[in-house]
Amino acid sequence: MTSTPTPANERPTGGQPMIECRQVDKFFGQFQALKNINLSIAEQEVLVIIGPSGSGKSTLIRCVNRLEKHDAGQIFVDGMELSDDTKITRDVRRATGMVFQQFNLFPHLSVIDNITLGPRQVKRSPRAEAEKLALSLLERVHIPEQARKFPGQLSGGQQQRVAIARSLAMSPKVMLFDEPTSALDPEMIKEVLDVMKELATSGMTMIVVTHEMGFAREVANRVVFMDEGEIVEVGTPEHFFENPEEDRTKLFLSQIL
Repeated sequence: MTSTPTPANERPTGGQPMIECRQVDKFFGQFQALKNINLSIAEQEVLVIIGPSGSGKSTLIRCVNRLEKHDAGQIFVDGMELSDDTKITRDVRRATGMVFQQFNLFPHLSVIDNITLGPRQVKRSPRAEAEKLALSLLERVHIPEQARKFPGQLSGGQQQRVAIARSLAMSPKVMLFDEPTSALDPEMIKEVLDVMKELATSGMTMIVVTHEMGFAREVANRVVFMDEGEIVEVGTPEHFFENPEEDRTKLFLSQIL
């Protein structure tokens, strides 16, 4: 099966493509991690990608911000085609914030210093301006009281919310989430998902790799199911959870729902 676009996975009308993948392949040695990926994500769309481990979900979003180089096809982010051009790579990474499974905070820096590092070093923002922005973002993720603490003093959920604030500090046009709740204790998952829901409501373009089916049902504009490096099925949450078409999709959903 290939992932040639069909009416189900055309981008929603009314938005301009923010991300576009055209016939994208990715290999790790002899192993093909992505196979002929065709996908278009509209501005302000929330796209949720689900699938079994090893299906290519994380590889796909890592290719979108050039953490991995695709081997064939084309990827466009905000009109820029990804290539070996270092300036384009830098511009794409400025346009895309990414939140990982692990929080990747600097343990020796306070929360506010973790958040201000990017604006101060990359954007050359004055310290006072960067700290004002950081404090407003900590308000946005509901932990303003943690500004002067260090990551080791925070819960996993709080650290992940700091990681989200750190990404937002660079004013990205797209946010990429790679299983952001998978390393969290169950009681901490909701606080992170609530922040992500608020972010989606604000109009941020988002691609979310997750196993949180409730989030996909509630927040996604479209859901993508991947398996063995292919896009198997794409549709609205209603289509996906109520009337999936592909046998592989049905089997996966029967195992997790």
